Amino acid sequence: MRPCNFASKSLIQRSPIKPEIISGVDFMLIRENCGGAYFGQKIEEEDYGCDPWEYRRPEIERVARVAGALAMQHDPPLPVWSVDKANVLANSRVWRRIVHEVFQNEFPKVQLRDQLADSLAMLLITKPTAYNGVILTDNTFGDILSDEAGGLTGSLGLLPSASLAGPPAARGVEPTQGRNRAGGVVGLYEPVHGSAPDISGKGLANPVAQVLSLAMMLRYSFNMHHEADVVEKAVAKVLDSKEDGGLEVRTGDLGGKAGTEDMSEAIQGEVRQLLKLR
Repeated sequence: MRPCNFASKSLIQRSPIKPEIISGVDFMLIRENCGGAYFGQKIEEEDYGCDPWEYRRPEIERVARVAGALAMQHDPPLPVWSVDKANVLANSRVWRRIVHEVFQNEFPKVQLRDQLADSLAMLLITKPTAYNGVILTDNTFGDILSDEAGGLTGSLGLLPSASLAGPPAARGVEPTQGRNRAGGVVGLYEPVHGSAPDISGKGLANPVAQVLSLAMMLRYSFNMHHEADVVEKAVAKVLDSKEDGGLEVRTGDLGGKAGTEDMSEAIQGEVRQLLKLR
């Protein structure tokens, strides 16, 4: 799960997209992460290479349920776009058929739409807010489109991610797999940007993506929705410009001079303040 939104509205100007186009963007990209062309038998010869692009029903049903449950957490339910290349790929035609079966049988209130992956790559640049909601796609397309989504906000350093073992809790959705003792879903949470060994130990890294990954963990694995909201509001207050009533604390990647500890302590201070106001 990779969200695409702005942690602070004052960061909209950092996007390479014009503010009037990108302002208000807010979608969640769901990437199937255990199948497709990245997995399975590899054939690599001197003059020939082959990566079978395979999907089976259980894999497709599993990830479709994640998207459906996420959509059902909202009232009214969020729209879901299922992204494929059903016009040329057999596995995409199977993907599309099974996704439609899952939503028809299990999420009839969710508006499901189909979108070809290549056209979506263009439309996310020209009309990104038109896809506010949930975008569901396979491993390969998800890899490409999630990086594009990160580029929309101007920095991968601010974006969290979650890899879930099953669908999150939602209204009218019976949990089927991957549950923990807290009633949430088992997950792995991490920033989308990976590591930066060249600045390790120097106190320069922006911790915001890691902190927002914690917010996702509170929401999806522990059903602590209020606490997740508090963390996200604290991050927004710290990043917001002073003109907007924020603290305007910025690490080097955002054009500021704050270090990792400065950012971390500022966020912690806002969390404490918000919890006192509860």
